[in-house]
Amino acid sequence: MLSKSYTNLLDLASGNFPVMKRRLPRVMTVAGVISELDDDQANSVTSDVPSSIIVDRIIIVANQLPVKAKRRPDNKGWSFSWDDDSLLLHIKDGLPDDMEVLYVGCLRVEVDSSEQDDVSQLLLDRFKCVPAFLPADILSKYYHGFCKQNLWPLFHYMLPYSASHGSRFDRSWWEAYVAANKIFSQKVIEVINPDDDFVWIHDYHLMVLPTFLRRRFNRLRMGFFLHSPFPSSEIYRTLPVREEILKALLNADLIGFHTFDYARHFLSCCSRMLGLEYQSKRGYIGLEYYGRTVGIKIMPVGIHMGQIETVLQLADREWRVGELKQQFEGKTVLLGVDDMDIFKGVNLKLLALEEMLKQHPKWQGRAVLVQIANPARGKGKDLEEIQEEIQTSIKRINDKFRQPGYEPIVFIDRPVSLSERTAYYTVAECVVVTAVRDGMNLTPYEYIVSRQGIPGSDCTAESNGQKKSMLVVSEFIGCSPSLSGAIRVNPWNVEATAEALNEAISMADAEKVLRHEKHYKYVSRHDVAYWSRSFFQDLERTCKDHFRRRCWGIGLSFGFRVVALDPNFRKLSMDNIVSSYSKAKNRAILLDYDGTLMPQTAINKVPSPEVISIINTLCGDERNTVFLVSGRGRDSLGRWFSPCEKLGIAAEHGYFLRWSADKEWEVCGQNSDFQWMQMAEPVMKQYTEATDGSYIETKESALVWHHRDADLGFGSCQAKEMLDHLESVLANEPVAVKSGQFIVEVKPQGVSKGLVAEKIFASMGESGRQADFVMCVGDDRSDEDMFEIIGNAINSSILSSSTEVYACTVGQKPSKAKYYLDDTTEVRTMLQALAEESTPPPSSEI
Repeated sequence: MLSKSYTNLLDLASGNFPVMKRRLPRVMTVAGVISELDDDQANSVTSDVPSSIIVDRIIIVANQLPVKAKRRPDNKGWSFSWDDDSLLLHIKDGLPDDMEVLYVGCLRVEVDSSEQDDVSQLLLDRFKCVPAFLPADILSKYYHGFCKQNLWPLFHYMLPYSASHGSRFDRSWWEAYVAANKIFSQKVIEVINPDDDFVWIHDYHLMVLPTFLRRRFNRLRMGFFLHSPFPSSEIYRTLPVREEILKALLNADLIGFHTFDYARHFLSCCSRMLGLEYQSKRGYIGLEYYGRTVGIKIMPVGIHMGQIETVLQLADREWRVGELKQQFEGKTVLLGVDDMDIFKGVNLKLLALEEMLKQHPKWQGRAVLVQIANPARGKGKDLEEIQEEIQTSIKRINDKFRQPGYEPIVFIDRPVSLSERTAYYTVAECVVVTAVRDGMNLTPYEYIVSRQGIPGSDCTAESNGQKKSMLVVSEFIGCSPSLSGAIRVNPWNVEATAEALNEAISMADAEKVLRHEKHYKYVSRHDVAYWSRSFFQDLERTCKDHFRRRCWGIGLSFGFRVVALDPNFRKLSMDNIVSSYSKAKNRAILLDYDGTLMPQTAINKVPSPEVISIINTLCGDERNTVFLVSGRGRDSLGRWFSPCEKLGIAAEHGYFLRWSADKEWEVCGQNSDFQWMQMAEPVMKQYTEATDGSYIETKESALVWHHRDADLGFGSCQAKEMLDHLESVLANEPVAVKSGQFIVEVKPQGVSKGLVAEKIFASMGESGRQADFVMCVGDDRSDEDMFEIIGNAINSSILSSSTEVYACTVGQKPSKAKYYLDDTTEVRTMLQALAEESTPPPSSEI
């Protein structure tokens, strides 16, 4: 039976919004663990698996468990063994020796429901594995549907332009994907100790799992690693559920990719679709997401050196090497090892070999391509077509170049063990990988180690003791950047690839030796243990503050996220501030305008009669000093608030200041020479002309370049370049160049909202009215200066240590303020409550 939250989640994922019988709060207001809204939630947090609290534990979650399963000969029960080829099994080599490892995933076989409990207990007891059993209908749509027909092609840059070319998005497949991830989460929840365990999720099959787990445990230490490519934003944003998946991934603490390209594409998607910008600090890349820093890890996975070195010592492997040397005596062997997949470029490789034999006839009768094709993991029309194309090409090329005792292509279409694979590596002069897109591809790494052999072994690659190897690799695979000695090719360019094959097998041995030594040095050091150790250390570093911060869970479905804030940061209590306000004798009230009194999204920025009335009431109380502190110009602010005669206004971040409507404007800047504008404006115009959607705002004291309406990525790039350009041009001028949210601003030095606040507090103190109540409300970076200055004012005695201070930011986000209100509506409600407690002026002044 499906839980209520599960059905709700599927309804939301499919775009259906049923009427809820009970009202759910939009914001969870209790800090700590946010439980999912299930009827069985009380039983979900505890663990039935014995685990020492002293010893750290990691739960590794992947689509498949690292175990093999087969029926017993008597057909009664199952026998299980470790899958030595599984990457998940090798991860533990890089983890601390005393760390307990638990696996959650599916089995490769179908287990009858009557046997599932026994199988689960056996796997847990003997292998520390927790199997997730997916119903057949969900499994088919989840794996063969959404994973293999939607995500896999899309992540490899294949778009379904027509019904006959790729598979169109199917909502039922997406719902099955969500359902499968839900089942995985339930299995993790059964065994987790949320305050002690780490969780490491693997690959594109489980991209929404972080949301399910974060809903339960908002302080869970959780990492995710993607083993496939991540496409450019132009490709990724064609996915109908693009934002749901991005937001789900951002519920992890650390997200790993094989290459910088994949990480860059992911960051670009976060920027274009969610408006998030990343920062790099001391070599670490991080995304600020509702107070949490989501780490981005770039580290290519390696191979298990010990496993391959063990295989190289096996007797049956050495026997096979001897057999292959005899079979290919006098021949130069090129080797391909690929999954049968439409993205592996096998047919392009065959065409390149054909071209090489045609252009370089000396290799006819000598060069042999041995192509090993591992069984296909998916299925579909596209795969059937590529298989037929490969077979046709093999027949044509062999018929064309066949000689007695010679066929140019040897095609092995069956599973090949690692032992037999290393035998082929040993006799191959060159390995060729022509994938048109591949996440990592470890075949070149395996080949390099196999050619190195084992010291003291009689069956090494070369009899003279010199190790050599050659690689021709596609520039579109993940391992390509780490193999600087390989010949990189564009596999679509068949002629150039043919020349690369010729170059690889014609190269002098001394050059091959140097390239091999360089590769072996890298591969042997950057093995799978190095990779897992590096990822885990970064996960620990990213999560080090988890239990120090206060967390709130916000949102439903895939809009759920955790807001992590300083322990002292809390929502402003109306009762508390009204009580303090009513007791105070001298009050300072400082208010921002845009985003505080007026919503940022409002088209008409003129204050409403309600706002004017509230401000007038507050100004009418003789105990109040009320100031509007804004980045807007003095003309518009003065005109809009002309009914508020006693209101102080600080315009253009405080460059101009007026204490009341009957006073003159004061200039607070240190310099009134604006010759620098003649230098800055041409630079800004140059970028404006080159950046569609951008414009310049000219203020009396500042110039502001806006790029909110420009292309997100290009505008951000132009803003960074403009910032550097302006800083260089204006280096000797008395100005500050700063970037903000979709802006670059040049303004006089010594101008900030913080200095305005300090001046107001000092003036009140000099007139014998030192403030015993301070309220400061704002929403953006410039307002943080005001929040910061309040603490300094208390330390310097401009404010008394007993002053009641209410520094408040608008929206739940990291801030130097101690309090927050959710939006402008709550700000006006709070000001109205203070206005009602205000003392009206004497009747003669009305």
